[in-house]
Amino acid sequence: MESGYLALVLNAHLPFVRHPEYEEFLEEDWFYEAVVETYIPLIRVFSGLLEGGRPERGINFGITIALSPPLCEMLADSLLQDRCLRYVYKRIELMEREVHRTRNTPFYETALLYQERFKQTRHLFEDVYKKNLINAFRWLQDAGGVEIMTCAATHGFLPLMSTDQSREAQIRVGCQNYEKHFGRPPRGIWLPECAYTPGLEILLSRAGIQYFIQDTHGILHASPRPVYGVFAPIVTPCGVAAFGRDAESSKQVWSAKEGYPGDWNYREFYRDLGYDADYEYIRPYLHPDGIKRNLGIKYHKITGPVSMGEKQPYDPYRAREKAAEHAGNFMFNRQHQARSLRGHLGRPPVILAPYDAELFGHWWFEGPEFLDFLFRKIAFDQRDIRTVTLNQYLEENPVLQVSTPSASTWGDKGYNEVWLNASNDWIYRHLHKAEERMLELAREFPEAEGLTERMLNQAARELLLAQSSDWAFIMTTGTMSPYAEKRTRDHISRFNYLYQQIKSGGATPNSMDYPRLEEVESRDNIFQEIDFRVYTAGD
Repeated sequence: MESGYLALVLNAHLPFVRHPEYEEFLEEDWFYEAVVETYIPLIRVFSGLLEGGRPERGINFGITIALSPPLCEMLADSLLQDRCLRYVYKRIELMEREVHRTRNTPFYETALLYQERFKQTRHLFEDVYKKNLINAFRWLQDAGGVEIMTCAATHGFLPLMSTDQSREAQIRVGCQNYEKHFGRPPRGIWLPECAYTPGLEILLSRAGIQYFIQDTHGILHASPRPVYGVFAPIVTPCGVAAFGRDAESSKQVWSAKEGYPGDWNYREFYRDLGYDADYEYIRPYLHPDGIKRNLGIKYHKITGPVSMGEKQPYDPYRAREKAAEHAGNFMFNRQHQARSLRGHLGRPPVILAPYDAELFGHWWFEGPEFLDFLFRKIAFDQRDIRTVTLNQYLEENPVLQVSTPSASTWGDKGYNEVWLNASNDWIYRHLHKAEERMLELAREFPEAEGLTERMLNQAARELLLAQSSDWAFIMTTGTMSPYAEKRTRDHISRFNYLYQQIKSGGATPNSMDYPRLEEVESRDNIFQEIDFRVYTAGD
């Protein structure tokens, strides 16, 4: 019998960034980079473990992945799919030149590696999954080994919303969108930023959610205090389970200073060909503004505490050896942790290790290889721990302690400060007023149809998009703040315009700016399945 369980969880989320009004848009690169550097490498790893969908021949593993609704909508969007493929083809073209340029240099093997990976990415993205990675993730879940969770509709920061109706709408729209893409209702949810406040579990239960995840202190400070700490989930009085993050295993991978990603043999993220190359050489691969930027082609290793100019050439073979070594070390530590905890607790612990998915591949280039090695080593080299999805754990361990978690997030200092501070507090007076107005509209026009219903649905989309926690987070970090501020103002402005049009009775093609509605619907086209009445579902 195993000493314990290891529950790895990846949270895959990006804000909804789609700008059809521009041929190229800088912030859309967030999506293309994530597809190429994280999602496809992870799909390749998990597919390889499943041996082409034949689990009896593959590796017995379990991992839980949260795919946020905005990410799912972008993955399924034909415009972004075509633009992502264009991004891949441009990288293939660049690497053909790079293989020639780097011949007889220390960078040649790395250039060959990039060339081969981009070609594999093109094949998987275009030929195998027909540009829609939802197909890949759905297949992985159906084949076994991978369980996919949902998230709130636009990753809205639920505790800072002014009404339960707004919170419930975020949750229900997220669940509906998951069912649209995956053909089944979700069992679990990744609460945006792991942000919980007492009472949320009631809304989750009404939406059919069976479990969610919290940061460590949210479970440790639960009432009554959990007997097993974070090493067993608790169940709230309404029946929804809550898992707590294990700080030790998380830090060992997450921390760039103390964890594996900071090893000097791994690829250096911050030195990029987009800045190193001659400007005229690299100009065809920049955006029309011609400003230098990261291209995802990086030839140097971390090296150590040295300046960027002193970074040494990256050795992909040595880095791969390190990934295998670190996977073995992580497994070894979890074995000892599980054995020790079982002795103290008198039952097998579940060690929950959640991470942002983009850590694996984008920030930590070798991360997907680390996971591949880890699952294979756990399957063949030991018998102390077993990887499980969160639903598998609950099915095998249905008896849980009843307790109510405490308010918490996984942000800096553990509570709401990242999303409510002097840099972003101005947004909430506008969001709260829009939340009140959306509820007013939903109650006033329950029988709306035709053009009025379209306007009400679009108003709901604009409010949901304005509520994305990403905008407040970006304002706090100070990176791309003008874009985050503009997105917040634009969505609130469009919501208020629609509100005024509906309230004034102007919901006919002859008495309103009908082309403007069509333009807004075309631009902010998320959640085509939405029904604005979701705001009164709990009435």
